[in-house]
Amino acid sequence: MNHSPRIRTVLSCSTLVLSLGAGATACIGSTGHPLSAPPYDAAGQVAFNQAAGSRPVDPDRPLEVTAKGKDGRITDVTAIDSAGRHVAGELSADGSRWHSTAPLAAGAHYTLRVSTEDEEGSPGVRTLSFDTTPAKKLLKVEFGPKAGKYGVGQPVTAKLSAPVKDKAARAVVERAMSVRSTPSVEGAWHWVDDKTVHFRPKEYWPANASIDVRSNLEGIKVGKLHGAAVKPLQLTTGDRFEAITDAASHQMTVKRNGEVIKTIPVTTGKPGFSTRNGVKVVLGREYFVRMRGTSVGIPEGSSESYDLPVYYATRVTWSGEYVHAAPWSVGSQGYANVSHGCTGMSTGNAQWFFNTVREGDIVKVINSGGAEMAPFGNGFGDWNLPWGQWREGSSLLAGTPEGRTSVDAARLRPAV
Repeated sequence: MNHSPRIRTVLSCSTLVLSLGAGATACIGSTGHPLSAPPYDAAGQVAFNQAAGSRPVDPDRPLEVTAKGKDGRITDVTAIDSAGRHVAGELSADGSRWHSTAPLAAGAHYTLRVSTEDEEGSPGVRTLSFDTTPAKKLLKVEFGPKAGKYGVGQPVTAKLSAPVKDKAARAVVERAMSVRSTPSVEGAWHWVDDKTVHFRPKEYWPANASIDVRSNLEGIKVGKLHGAAVKPLQLTTGDRFEAITDAASHQMTVKRNGEVIKTIPVTTGKPGFSTRNGVKVVLGREYFVRMRGTSVGIPEGSSESYDLPVYYATRVTWSGEYVHAAPWSVGSQGYANVSHGCTGMSTGNAQWFFNTVREGDIVKVINSGGAEMAPFGNGFGDWNLPWGQWREGSSLLAGTPEGRTSVDAARLRPAV
């Protein structure tokens, strides 16, 4: 493309410089240098494989911009959708061609801005807008838990509507999900299975923190599906509340923000029914629960059979482990382990515990003869995985050095 009027203006001004000397300043000020002039319309200088105002295009079709003729080249291309997400692309060394290197989002509105320059270095620009076709098959994500206030041990969960097995597809999902907390933390997602992902910090959440969970997965291709819009989640934490039960000494030590506030005599699981060791997280509180031995596999009528009304029951596993009132075993509390796996205490202490804790608070058992609490499947045992092993469950961080890295930063605050 030839911009001869600009060239003639420059030549005329140069002639005046030679003949008028000091008057050249006025000439340059009035007409301007070609490189400082407003960009010209580069419509005739570039070609697109999409057309403005046409029907929506296939998001899987690569976007391409080419320079027409030999009198100009492409200097920069930005493609961004209405959600603020940029399209990755590659510009050839000679500026003759730019193409996208990642699929476009489905059901999105894009603005494409192409910067050019002609043979004299004058800048040009061309802008194009277009839409992509909506997705037919969606991958939905539901964040958990419900919005609210939780203890510092509460993991963030993401439940997918369809399995995601491919590592590259998992990386797309992870990269789209951001968790930001104030104060900030180092954390990572961990794939529990093909449809479940958990996020936790390296250490427990800070006390009285605010946590914002979001996703920009909408329209993004994940395998044969495209991401659906995801409702964001806001959580807060309360004080750091920890209940540490020593099954050998039969005592529970309760701490708030690191300070011991109560010591409670307890009884835990007897031999053959030993309480699980490890960190558990409060799942809920139930004022009354009817506990039956048949629910944990004990035959009715056997010597270990029981059917009891239980009050002030704080649940820590889905299979039925609680911290609860056990008035029938007060004589053993602080001295012996006589329960079928739960942590029992007096009614008054159980009521205090019930009224003090909230979901997400930490309940840890040590020195029991029982097995270790499973990380997943029976509540939130996420904290029983060492941090290095937890990071290996991330499709983005697996195999990378431990510690805060640029990958971690991108995970926690993904670029849009």
